[in-house]
Amino acid sequence: MFRRLTCFLILFFVALIGCGRPDNAGKSTGSMQVKGSDTMVNLGQAWAEAFMKKNQGTNIAVTGGGSGTGIAALINGTCDIAESSRIMKDKEKEMAKAKGHEAVEFIVGLDGLAVVVHPSNPVSKLTIDQLASIYTGSITNWKQVGGTDSKIVLLSREVNSGTHVYFKEHVVRKGNEKGPEEFASHALLMTSSQAIADEVAQNKSAIGYYGMGYISPKQKALEISKDGKTFVKPANENVKNGSYPISRPMFFYTVGEPKGLVKKYVDFVLSPEGQEVVKRLDFVPVR
Repeated sequence: MFRRLTCFLILFFVALIGCGRPDNAGKSTGSMQVKGSDTMVNLGQAWAEAFMKKNQGTNIAVTGGGSGTGIAALINGTCDIAESSRIMKDKEKEMAKAKGHEAVEFIVGLDGLAVVVHPSNPVSKLTIDQLASIYTGSITNWKQVGGTDSKIVLLSREVNSGTHVYFKEHVVRKGNEKGPEEFASHALLMTSSQAIADEVAQNKSAIGYYGMGYISPKQKALEISKDGKTFVKPANENVKNGSYPISRPMFFYTVGEPKGLVKKYVDFVLSPEGQEVVKRLDFVPVR
């Protein structure tokens, strides 16, 4: 009798452990791991909170660490969804295939950053090269880019911001993520996009950047050029068609076609409600 009871208890606890694991085949009890892009982590957490509010009993853990970290976790089977602000590399796809996984890609939002100055500033457009020189401290006076003779006041998001990281990689470092360039030491690190908007609205010498959702008549959004010839304004249509230089898609990656809780979550993110979260966090919806 004792042996039977012991065997029963062992089988019972094994069953409990198995049920507690996230499973892309629909066997999940409501737990899921999402990992990756630091740029997307706040958005991912907002999605998770909204989803869990609608689906009581689910538990979605969202962590950052970088796009590569999330993709590596997906390949190694330690997360259900990788959030990535870049396309998965061919070698990463091959690594996944070597483990019997086929990575499936979803574009879940678009990222566009506006560069803004005070409305009275005569400068209305800049190239990526000029922006890089301004933010690394090579250009320090507005007259060097066609403005008045006044010192440029640099505003940036703080270092733990995904927006800060993206701007550094794609503007300061001109797309070379591992480049040596850094923000100038005199750049003022602001705690939020709203803080940048407020400072630019009252400081005639300031320049800053933030998600396009913060653009208002109190700031002037600059047209930006990558080649020095075609200047493009930050607008939803220009982000969607890829013509605005400081924009990119944001991705989810799953192992195989999503099923169960993972599919339900992806469907939610791509739904009107999920895309409203994208808009609320100053990204550009894909739908």
